[in-house]
Amino acid sequence: MRYAKISTSEGAAYVAVEERDVLWAAAAMQGPEEDPLAAVGDFVAGPLDSFALLTPVRPSKIVCVGRNYRDHAAELGNEVPKEPLLFFKPPSALLGPGGIVVMPGISKRVDFEGELAIVMGRRCRNLGADEDARKYIRGYCLVNDVTARDIQRSDGQWTRGKGFDTFCPAGPIVSDEIDPCGGAPVTVTTRLNGELKQTGSTADFIFGIAELLRYISACMTLEVGDLIPTGTPAGVGTMQAGDVVEVGIEGLGILRNTLAAE
Repeated sequence: MRYAKISTSEGAAYVAVEERDVLWAAAAMQGPEEDPLAAVGDFVAGPLDSFALLTPVRPSKIVCVGRNYRDHAAELGNEVPKEPLLFFKPPSALLGPGGIVVMPGISKRVDFEGELAIVMGRRCRNLGADEDARKYIRGYCLVNDVTARDIQRSDGQWTRGKGFDTFCPAGPIVSDEIDPCGGAPVTVTTRLNGELKQTGSTADFIFGIAELLRYISACMTLEVGDLIPTGTPAGVGTMQAGDVVEVGIEGLGILRNTLAAE
C-alpha cells in the first residue's frame, strides 16, 4: 500500500494513495505507526498534488548511508568504504514535499543528493543473518540528502554539513509496492531546474538493503518510523537560491523542493 500525509483544516491526516490517471489520495487513516490499513472514513479524495503535503514519516532518528555507490565515491575523490559508512541527520532537518530548503549563510556550497530511503515498520535489533529484512520494512520514500559541502569537508565529521534545518526533504509518499530489498532494483533520478543530473540503480549499491539493516541494527535499535537514506549516485551538484530540485523513483512519485537563501 501507499500513503501520504496531508494538512487539513482539522490538522494533519494520513491518507491512502491510489494510482489512477494521476496519483490520488483517499480515505483518511490512522497513523501508519498504528495500522496503515485501518481506514477511518472517506475523509478526502482528489489528486495528490492538490493537497498540502507533509513529510510522511516521523522518525526517532535518520540514519544515513554515505558513499554507497562507487561512482559517487569516485566523483568526490574518496575511497570505496569497506563497511557501510553511517552518519545521522536530526529529525529537525525534515522538510515536506514542496517545502523550501533554506541555504545557510555560513555555507558557500550547498549540494543536492537524491536517494531512496527505507522506512522502518517494526522494531529491529540484531537482524539475523538468515532473517528476511523485508518484514521490518514499512516501505520506501524519496529523500534529498542536502549537504553543505564546504562545511562537511572543513569539519571532518558530517553532523553540521548534513544537519541544518530543512536539509532532509522526504516524501511525497511511502510505498511498499516496490521491492529493492527483494531483488527488484529501482532507478533514482535527480533533476535541477528540469535538467537531469543524477541517474543510478539500486542494483549498483555497494551494500544492499538487507546488509545495511544487519549492520545498523547490530549497534542500535531501529524503531518504527525510522528513516534510512541509502546513499546517492554520481552527479551531485551545487544549488543556488531559486533552483528547483526534483528527486524521482518510479512508484514513489517526485519529491520537489525549491531553494532560498537564509
